[in-house]
Amino acid sequence: MDAHEVNRVRAMLALFVADVFASVPRKDQRAKGDCYLRGLMMDGRRKSIQA
Repeated sequence: MDAHEVNRVRAMLALFVADVFASVPRKDQRAKGDCYLRGLMMDGRRKSIQA
């Protein structure tokens, strides 16, 4: 994957996250939702919001 493709996927993910969490009223909760989804897609064994 080159830098252009990474930026394109990152932009698509941002739109997806905005759509999924649009109904969440608080900004901090939406940000945690973004963090959670990114964590689920990353490599690693533990898949929780906690580090």
